[in-house]
Amino acid sequence: MPPPTSLAAVVLAAGFGKRFRSASTPKVLHPAAGEPLVGHVVRAVAGLEGLDRLIVVVGHGKSQVMEAVSSRWPEAIFVEQPEPRGTGDAVAVCAEALAGFDGQVVVVSGDSPLIRTRTLAALVEEHRKSEAAVTALTSIMDDPTGYGRIIRSEADGSLRIVEEADASPDEAAVREVSMCFWCFEREPLFRALAEVTTDNAQGEYYLPDVVPLMAAAGGRITTVMAPDPSEVLGVNDRKQLADATRLLRSRRLDELMASGVTIEDPAATYVDTGVEVGPDTVIRPLTFLEGATRVGAGCSIGPSARIVDSVVGDGADVSFAVLKSVHVGPRAQVGPFASLRPGTRLEAGSKAGSFVELKASTVGERSKVPHLSYIGDAEIGAGVNVGAGTITCNYDGETGTKSRTRIEDGVLIGSDTMLVAPVTVGRGAITGAGTVVTRDVEAGTVVVGAPGRPVRRRRPKAGDPPHGGEGR
Repeated sequence: MPPPTSLAAVVLAAGFGKRFRSASTPKVLHPAAGEPLVGHVVRAVAGLEGLDRLIVVVGHGKSQVMEAVSSRWPEAIFVEQPEPRGTGDAVAVCAEALAGFDGQVVVVSGDSPLIRTRTLAALVEEHRKSEAAVTALTSIMDDPTGYGRIIRSEADGSLRIVEEADASPDEAAVREVSMCFWCFEREPLFRALAEVTTDNAQGEYYLPDVVPLMAAAGGRITTVMAPDPSEVLGVNDRKQLADATRLLRSRRLDELMASGVTIEDPAATYVDTGVEVGPDTVIRPLTFLEGATRVGAGCSIGPSARIVDSVVGDGADVSFAVLKSVHVGPRAQVGPFASLRPGTRLEAGSKAGSFVELKASTVGERSKVPHLSYIGDAEIGAGVNVGAGTITCNYDGETGTKSRTRIEDGVLIGSDTMLVAPVTVGRGAITGAGTVVTRDVEAGTVVVGAPGRPVRRRRPKAGDPPHGGEGR
């Protein structure tokens, strides 16, 4: 028997996916719980101990599939199946990629996102222990429609796999099914593939047809039952995609709750598989945590929050808000009804309050943008208070330029201030309500009017709070 490290994997990802009715997206790239279908499968396969070669068979949309997989798993080897001639042909085209390899070959379907590494590892373990030529992963299903049936012979204990299109009524009634999860010995596999024909209802080269050929050559055939029938489910249309997404998210919620996260209503909480959440965080209903989001410990998230590809620090509070590609520091507050757009960063203890929109801006420690403001392309220092209705006028409609606004530490921005970028408001300055700032404001200066003009110097007194003014 080959050493345990002699393991290769073939992921079948060449299918068109006609039932998706998608003109632009290959079947295996449709996302489920934040990751393409094939991404879930490759992750499960890549986790196998001792994996020597990772091969992905591509066909329809090959460049898109290759880009999606290689960006995460650069070690992947891609093999093209020029024509969609069946699963047997898809494995046969890997002969060159497996040249010189002498060990076990795991073959998996690229459209089955629920498969777990531990289940594939059990498949390999049983295959090696039994010294089989081929081991199939099977499952008992209440409704086996669409899957190949496992037909066992009571007389001699042999088995064969019959595709649904070729099954008789009695065979179609069998509920034990074969999924496209296999472990083969390489040499007998490719010997049998050379003998497979297209004598079937679909006129294709079926991979299961190698089973009787390998048995006839004296190879041992074994099966392993999947511990959870949902793991082997394939995704062939958008309804099945929705079902798989729901199951993947449910798994992630179970994992998070087991790790110390409170989820008030799992049925109304949507967390992608790649999201991480720290202990003692509370996630309230109608929260969506998507992509590569990282939420710290002791946070309050939701209700009605959508956080995408963002980092939320320990102890932060986010409710009724949308965050996309932003960084929220520890103990910061967001919402209600706030929109934080890409490139925004809230430092520790800062606030973006009700009906506030931030874009490509930094809000310093303990600084507050409490309500009804738009801050874009701005850098706000520490201890700043931004009054209601403040707007950074950052866009030049003639040139298309977006200029930056700089507000230094301890500034008080009055209500309805317009900051016409590029402009800097110096440390400790104040703008009066309704001021239009068109030029830099010196540190410690009070400006009012439209355009803003200095009226006096501000003289901070001992014991002044780090921030003040309207809107606190």
